Amino acid sequence: MELLEEHRCFDGWQQRWRHDSTTLNCAMTFSIFLPPPRDTTPPPVVYWLSGLTCTDENFATKAGAQRVAAELGIVLVMPDTSPRGDDVADDDNYDLGKGAGFYLNATQAPWATHYRMYDYLRDELPALVQAQFNVAERSAICGHSMGGHGALILALKNPGKYTSVSAFAPIVNPTRVPWGQKAFSAYLGDDKAMWEAWDSCALMLKSDPASAIPTLIDQGDTDQFLADQLQPAVLAEAARQSQWPLTLRIQSGFDHSYWFIASFIEDHLRFHAQHLVK
Repeated sequence: MELLEEHRCFDGWQQRWRHDSTTLNCAMTFSIFLPPPRDTTPPPVVYWLSGLTCTDENFATKAGAQRVAAELGIVLVMPDTSPRGDDVADDDNYDLGKGAGFYLNATQAPWATHYRMYDYLRDELPALVQAQFNVAERSAICGHSMGGHGALILALKNPGKYTSVSAFAPIVNPTRVPWGQKAFSAYLGDDKAMWEAWDSCALMLKSDPASAIPTLIDQGDTDQFLADQLQPAVLAEAARQSQWPLTLRIQSGFDHSYWFIASFIEDHLRFHAQHLVK
């Protein structure tokens, strides 16, 4: 691993690292916030997944999460949104290719060589964080938009891995909305039956209520993508049918931006702390 940046922040440290990923077959960067130590107990981890066009730096520099994370004694891990590099397949549009990995494992050429963000986030990155930093095994996950989709599917597909999950304006039903249909067609092919494994609504309807974890979603009611891309009410209905403990909050006047995230990130971190910190 190579340390790219380090900054003192709220008595903790904000760092940025580069490492060679065997899962993604390229070099990857991630950001991490290490809170000030309280005692000898390793702190728990919250993974943050960002949305389309973002990198590992957007949340770190815009959300203002470090102050609360320092207070709560929580490590923040912020991975990139896709594989990167000259050899990595890309597309001219913002919603496919680099910056748009959709947190799945691609099966179609040319994407399958590098686009395995699901395996990277489920296995490789947590193992690396555990090996390189003094952190607890307990973790939670959250994200925004495409990253909210990623957080939800990682939680739903891996019972017991996370103590809680939250999201801002997540893409909850990608098999039925333009962003998801475009990405899934490219990354997974035309067999729509294969898409269901990466759709939060489909996964929740098939979930075991005994494995459900506390879930918080915030959605702004002036979000320009609410009606055609996000549709959180569909997930709320899936949660009702499957008895999944979902809290959906509609926030008046808020849009899809980081101003929205910055306004409510403290709520989300305190929500996760209830379940992480023992």
